[in-house]
This record gives sequence, C-alpha cells and structure tokens, in this order.
Amino acid sequence: MAVPPLTPTGPGALPGHPDKPALREMLRARRAALFEGLGEQSALREAEATADRLLPHIPPQAIVALYFKIQDEIDPQPLIERLHARGQRLALPHLTDRTTMYFRAWAPGDPLQRAVFKLRQPLATAAEVAPDIIVTPLLGFDRQGGRIGQGASHYDRAFSRFPGARRLGYAWSVQEVEAVPHDPWDIPLHAIATEREWIVVPAQ
Repeated sequence: MAVPPLTPTGPGALPGHPDKPALREMLRARRAALFEGLGEQSALREAEATADRLLPHIPPQAIVALYFKIQDEIDPQPLIERLHARGQRLALPHLTDRTTMYFRAWAPGDPLQRAVFKLRQPLATAAEVAPDIIVTPLLGFDRQGGRIGQGASHYDRAFSRFPGARRLGYAWSVQEVEAVPHDPWDIPLHAIATEREWIVVPAQ
C-alpha cells in the first residue's frame, strides 16, 4: 500500500528538549566503549541473543520495518535473517533527502542504494508499505518507553504517521537511562529488546 512520505512538517520538526544534546553525547560515548570492549565476535553473539529475544513477539503475518546498523549500534542483521527465513514481509527506511523518509519493501538479496548519511536503502522503485511493527534504533531509552535518537526526528514522524504500528526499540542495555527528557510530541515505545532482557512498557 502506498503511503505519503514522512516530511519535516509537524511537531517532530520543532526544537527539542535542551537536555537532549548532552545526553546524546554521553550515550554515544557509553555505546562506543561497550562495543570496543566486546569486540566484533562477542558483539555479534549479543546481537544474535537480542534477535532471539525479540523474535517471539513478532506475529508471522506482520510487515516489519527494520534498519541497517551504523557505527556501534547493536546489529539487527541476525533479526533480519531470522525473519526472512520464516517468510516475514520486511521493509527498510528510504530517505529522499535529509528530512523525508518512506518505508519501502525489501528482502535480503534485493538491490540497495546509498542515501544521505551514507545509509543503505531500497531502490526508489521498491513498493511503499505501511508497517505493522517498527523496529527502531536508539541512542537511549527508559522503562517508560521514552526514546532518544540521533535528533533528525525521522522516527518521531514515523510513529506519528503510523500510530497503529507497534513501536519496538532495539538497543544495548547500557543505553538505558532513568528518564529520557520528554518533548510534547514524543510518542513512547511499546517495548525494548536488549541483549539482556525484553522490556515491556507499562500501558500509558
């Protein structure tokens, strides 16, 4: 099903909470230190454990939006492989510029192209889809479903555009904080998967 793009208009484009930039820097440093300490092989094993933790919570008929990791994010590739193996319909973000994002159908083996921010994404000819589940990268999270990302508001707008989609965070456990600073337009996650546990957010 074709859907409109996620554009920078609306509340997601407003200036954010003043405490968020400093928190982002702290969380980037924390995540980098963990990844360096683990090494690539241990990081992959932890990513596989995280995929196994999340997989039972994804219905087989759901369209699942995922992403490719950047830098020292926990790698969703094992989750992508497990979902593809059971025949799941998948999608990836597709950026047309620095502020406009679609979700487009994709499966392992389909062609990819380079986008802004050096991201890999489906071709512009791939079908647009409305995901049932959005697995989202994080810089930080709390147990109330608060999430902090890179600051471009792509996923804030995606959550607003697809309010019926289940919002699942994917992160290292060290990215947890007591409370993420809250902006009026923030939409909480439903659950978070880490290498250590599956965290269900209490009903709002």
